[in-house]
Amino acid sequence: MSTTTITTKGQITIPKDIRQALALQTGDQVIFVLEGNKAIMYPSHQRSLMQLQGALSATQNYTDHQTVRETIAQERGQIMLEEGSDE
Repeated sequence: MSTTTITTKGQITIPKDIRQALALQTGDQVIFVLEGNKAIMYPSHQRSLMQLQGALSATQNYTDHQTVRETIAQERGQIMLEEGSDE
């Protein structure tokens, strides 16, 4: 258990052991949820898409945008033919 003090501006410092346990870094946001007479803090860990780049490994090699568009168009065309659609 850790203790901290509220400043005159209503701010607190999250103790180091808590920051480390939750992997909180400078600039991270946290969410406070009020449950009865308790305030529960959750790390937000919102990341931009650019920060997530490379987080997942590819299952196939990426070629280029044009090839992807052509492949999608071919697959959609095949589906439409199989369904007998006029679209």
